[in-house]
Amino acid sequence: MKDIGKYFLEYTKYQHLDESAQSKNLKQPPLELEYDITKKLIPLPDPKSLNIGNLPLKDAINQRKSLRNYSSVPLSIEELSYLLWCTQGVKKVVDTRATFRTVPSAGARHAFETYLLINNVEGLKPGLYRYLALENKLIEIDLSPDIKDKVVAGCLGQGFAGLSAVTFIWVAVTHRMTWRYVERGYRYLFLDAGHVCQNLYLASESIGAGACAIAAYDDDVINNVLGLDGQDCFVIYIAPVGKKA
Repeated sequence: MKDIGKYFLEYTKYQHLDESAQSKNLKQPPLELEYDITKKLIPLPDPKSLNIGNLPLKDAINQRKSLRNYSSVPLSIEELSYLLWCTQGVKKVVDTRATFRTVPSAGARHAFETYLLINNVEGLKPGLYRYLALENKLIEIDLSPDIKDKVVAGCLGQGFAGLSAVTFIWVAVTHRMTWRYVERGYRYLFLDAGHVCQNLYLASESIGAGACAIAAYDDDVINNVLGLDGQDCFVIYIAPVGKKA
């Protein structure tokens, strides 16, 4: 559709919004998507116990740049836990209403789930995982041999997504945001994605690694790989990470 971006900006202005589900006293969506309890859960190191990532913030900001070529050195499980904490770590749960995390989010809605394509992390089998932020655990999603190729295909053949130590795939759960902000919430989803990915860049720099954000992906293909419907839940941003070559 021609000028669809202009229509999006116009019709997500406040004067066009309907009454929100929150204002109607409708039940809010859960803070975390359900998961298959029969799948293997992998506890992660407590971020509070980790003594890594101590690079001064000024240096991390100055040195940060997109990195597409990675060494064969794996990430440690501690480093992965640190990166997950920096991007979606839960600092406090307020009843069942909200979470306070290490990144800002509109209205503390925190509408993202983090999927991970693990390629080279010590102690973890290669494959697709999901981060359970409330529990600080990983859950196995798909460890089939061809899952990496499927993710790379979803990234329009950008091979470095399969050569990283880990590729972060953030999924937006739309109703978690639109429950409060209606259609304007879509704006906030994309803003929040930027907050999260910048934290990943800086955190990666602080452990001698680098990241490269990917916005060029085939929505339908990558959503299908993750088993998402593409509307209520959809991939919003992707970022491979690996040690510097």
